[in-house]
Amino acid sequence: MAFDRYVAICQPLLYSSKMSRRVCHSLVTAPYLYGFANGLAQTILMLHLTFCGPNKVNHFYCADPPLLVLACSDTYVKETAMFVVAGSNLTCSLSIILVSYLFISVAILRMRSAQGWRKAFSTCGSHLMAVTIFYGTLFCMYMRPPSESSVEQGKIVAVFYIFVRPMLNPLIYSLRNKDVKVAIKKVIQKEQLAK
Repeated sequence: MAFDRYVAICQPLLYSSKMSRRVCHSLVTAPYLYGFANGLAQTILMLHLTFCGPNKVNHFYCADPPLLVLACSDTYVKETAMFVVAGSNLTCSLSIILVSYLFISVAILRMRSAQGWRKAFSTCGSHLMAVTIFYGTLFCMYMRPPSESSVEQGKIVAVFYIFVRPMLNPLIYSLRNKDVKVAIKKVIQKEQLAK
């Protein structure tokens, strides 16, 4: 999405050639393949652990940190792999997004029309808000050592990650729609008149 926004704003005349069908397929296929390989590696590492105590995961879903708390065997290799992979995945992907938005910001600031500024910032602002919520929750969940207290805190973060963020996405992206903005203004005006 960040690359799409970058090309659309910074190189609009080259958009159709830069965002060709092959590029779009690559932008979809590469993350899926990488995600599958990463998930497989993390699963294999988890299969090497032994579990001998309670068998109830203290979480909304079966995530790595709550499972590591239940393990009886040494979890050092799995924890290290989880931190390295999660840290590098989150840092690299977030860096790519932020660098693309740095270029986008420079391109926006070069625009002369205020209407162009508003349109570009509204398009990018909604995506940046979704990215902030997404990466903020992931950093909170996976970038700390698993313990009973971190698992409890992780459940609160998981509510944001699993429930709140997906519910906010339609709201965030619909605020770019003129009809939605007009409807919200009408509701607010009606509320103010009712008082």
